Amino acid sequence: MRHGSIPGASGRVRPLTLLGDPVLHQPCAEVTDFGPPLARLVQDMFATMYAAQGVGLAANQVGEPLRLFVYDCEDDDDVRHVGHVVNPRLVEADGVVIRGPEGCLSLPGLEAGTPRFDHARVEGFDVTGAPVVIHGTGWFARCLQHECDHLEGRTYTDRVTGWRRRRVLRQAARAPWVKDAAARPGF
Repeated sequence: MRHGSIPGASGRVRPLTLLGDPVLHQPCAEVTDFGPPLARLVQDMFATMYAAQGVGLAANQVGEPLRLFVYDCEDDDDVRHVGHVVNPRLVEADGVVIRGPEGCLSLPGLEAGTPRFDHARVEGFDVTGAPVVIHGTGWFARCLQHECDHLEGRTYTDRVTGWRRRRVLRQAARAPWVKDAAARPGF
């Protein structure tokens, strides 16, 4: 394997934005420049995702309000999917709705049973502007839906209801990574 062929190998780890940061709670802007800065951002996002031991990462989770996410996630058949999508659109989410444990790098250490469809199709572009279509099933479908939610200004806590929502928001308010929960929106 030659140097640089591993996603993120040339990237730098960026700080993660956490629940309550305004950039996580507003829709992201379309990417219009497919030049070298975008390629660097993709590498940085892979490096950050791997450093945080995640399976997906949206650009707003590193403070960039752009429609872009990266992923390295297995589906329920243990098939590994690695890539990125620029200006993604969730064009299909269907099948069985499964409530499963879901966490987020912007809510470190927390998770809640979150309902998601077991099939998803995302259309968008790669870093060069070439069209891509990604189909996901099972765990990978959950990942695709989760990252697309981020780009619309939502976190998985917006999908949970009732006692599950109250519990995860209480846990988030008490989490050691929260500096001032009362001053942060979403709590």
